Amino acid sequence: MKIAIIGTGAYSLALATAMAKKDLNEIYMWTESEEKVIEFRKTGMIKSIFDGYKMPKNVFLSHSYEDVLMNADVVFIAVVAKYMDAVCADIKAFITPTTPVCIATKGIEQDTCKFVSDLYQDLVGFDNVSVISGPSFAIDIINDEPIGLSIASKNVDNIKSIKQVLENDKLKLRETSDLIGVQICGSIKNVIAIAAGVLSGLGYSESAQAFLITEATHDIKELIVGLNGDKRTVLSFSGIGDLLLTCTSIKSRNFSFGRIVGEGKTKSEIEEHLKNNTVEGYYTLKSIYSLVKSKNIEMPIIDLIYKIIMNYEDPKLLVDFLIKKK
Repeated sequence: MKIAIIGTGAYSLALATAMAKKDLNEIYMWTESEEKVIEFRKTGMIKSIFDGYKMPKNVFLSHSYEDVLMNADVVFIAVVAKYMDAVCADIKAFITPTTPVCIATKGIEQDTCKFVSDLYQDLVGFDNVSVISGPSFAIDIINDEPIGLSIASKNVDNIKSIKQVLENDKLKLRETSDLIGVQICGSIKNVIAIAAGVLSGLGYSESAQAFLITEATHDIKELIVGLNGDKRTVLSFSGIGDLLLTCTSIKSRNFSFGRIVGEGKTKSEIEEHLKNNTVEGYYTLKSIYSLVKSKNIEMPIIDLIYKIIMNYEDPKLLVDFLIKKK
C-alpha cells in the first residue's frame, strides 16, 4: 500500500516509522528541501530532525508532490499549521474525492480562525478527511512505546482506511465523529502547556500544574460546547490525555517556553527564544484568543495567558487567577 506523508518534521518521521512496521506499506514523504532528499538517499537519515536515527527501508523521501502523491492509497498531512493553506493549494491537483486524507497538524489558522480540517475542505474541496491527536511525543512513537490517539472524522470509511495503515501492536486509535472537539483540544493544549511552564518557571511544583490542568479542562469543555462539539471529547486521548503529557514535560517546547517566561526573562530574551524555536502554542494563543472573542465565548484563562505572553504582564497573576477563579 502506498502511503504519502506531506512534511518531514519529527512527527512526520514518527508516523512513517509506525507505519513502516507493516512490510506491505511503502511510505513516501514529501519535503520542501532538496538537501534533505540528498542526505536521506546517502545516509537514510535526516540529522537535523533526529541525528543518528536511520529510517526503515520502506520509507522514501522526495521533493516532488507528484512522486509522493500520485496513486497514493492514503495521505497524511503533518506540517506546521501556518503552512497548511499553502500545502493544501499545492496538493489539490493530486487528491481525488475518494482519497483518504488524515491531518496530524494541530492548530487554528490565524487570519480566519478556521480549523485545519475546514481549511483542507475549503481549499481542496473534498470531505474525506480525518484528524488525529493525542498524547504522543515523536521520539516515543519512534521508540515503539504504547501510544493512544484520537481519530475524528464524519466519514467512517476514512477512519477505517487510516486505522488499517497506522494502527499496530503499540499504537491505538480511538474513533470519534467530533472533529471540532478533537481539534480544539489538540490546539489549546499547547497554550495551556505554556501556562504550566510559567508556573514551573515561577518555582511551583507539579501540584500547581495539576491545579491548572483541572481548571483548564473545565474551560475547554465549555469552549467545545460553545462551538457545537461534544463535551465528552475533553476526556479523550486528545483531551485530558494530551493535556497531561504536554503540560508536565520539559520535552514539550511549549512548556519550556512558558518556563522561561515564568523565570522572568527579559522581553528580548523571550523574543530570541521564539526566533530560534518553534513554539506552536504561541501562535495558537493568538488564534484561540481571536476565536473566543469572535464567538463571544467567555474564557478568562485564555484572556490572562494572552496578557502574560503577548503583553508581558506579571506571570504571578496566573497564581492569583487560579485561586480566585470561580
